[in-house]
Amino acid sequence: MPDRQHKAEQDSRDAPRSVTTRARLDELEAVLEDGKRLIILTHDNPDPDALASAYALLKLVESFNGLPARMAFGGIVGRAENRTMVRELELPLTPARDLVFDDSDLVAVVDSQPGTGNNSLPAGRAPTIVIDHHALRPETNQAKFFDVRPGLGATCTIMTEYLQAAGIPLEGALATALFYGIQSETQDLGRESTHQDLDAIHILSSAADRRMISRIRYPKLSPAYFTSLHRSLERARTRGAVVISHLGNLDYPDLVAELADFYLRREGATWSICVGRFGDDMLISIRTTLQDAAAGELLRRVVGADGDAGGHGMIAGARIPLGGLSEEDARLKGEEVVNRFVKELGMENEAGSGLLGDHQR
Repeated sequence: MPDRQHKAEQDSRDAPRSVTTRARLDELEAVLEDGKRLIILTHDNPDPDALASAYALLKLVESFNGLPARMAFGGIVGRAENRTMVRELELPLTPARDLVFDDSDLVAVVDSQPGTGNNSLPAGRAPTIVIDHHALRPETNQAKFFDVRPGLGATCTIMTEYLQAAGIPLEGALATALFYGIQSETQDLGRESTHQDLDAIHILSSAADRRMISRIRYPKLSPAYFTSLHRSLERARTRGAVVISHLGNLDYPDLVAELADFYLRREGATWSICVGRFGDDMLISIRTTLQDAAAGELLRRVVGADGDAGGHGMIAGARIPLGGLSEEDARLKGEEVVNRFVKELGMENEAGSGLLGDHQR
């Protein structure tokens, strides 16, 4: 069978983007034409890019033929910014555990792919549609339609192109969600962004509700957040240009990503890694300031057969099942993973110290 993704990438080089997007849109509509019910599934513990992309696909599907569709997610929406986004934009989210997937003949996966281990797609179920901006997974070839563009900074950028091609007004909550999704995923276009992401931001800018975005970006934080931050800072240490923090038990899963971003801001840091436990899983996030670091590939090597990992050039995450490991054994496992990471970077002989050092009071 020909490599459809390669063909799609070749088409995008050989034709104007508007023509290519229109052709892909027609193909997507044809795949959905005879469907009865669609579930739009984000990755577990969805971030703004996943939430906004799923919402955009919902609006796109509604414009086709009124196909019944629901947005679903596994895990929890834990980060304060993300909870505020869902509330302010009134996103119609349904926990995946409340759905019966067998009742839907169509499943779309956005900002994720089958085989990643980070979504709630039932085992043995091939998605009908996959739209994502991470590296292409072999399992994605089983989908009837997929648009995977690892060169882009955000899945929201793909969805913005589709909505434009379909003539759907980019306004209100939809424009605000997509605008913030791209901003958040690319850190205001400063991380792994492309000219397509910039084009999308320009298209969405005039219609996005800036006051609402401000409320989303600067939400009120719970006392538990500051307790977690305090504990993390006390445990954080450096190893050369790497900042390392073991977070222990997490209040919500994406705290590891949130603090990995935070620690990368330390002067002199080029890498950060945060490790924590949520339920029976160890969660890992890494970040780097290096543009072509291939962080996703690096973390896959570090994790190996212990779990699932993926990401981009500058950001990556992983999940390792811990089963019934005690807290102490889980801590030792986390140290083992960090040691592998440091060795992979060639920094095992670098000096280290507590992050707070002599400045701690």
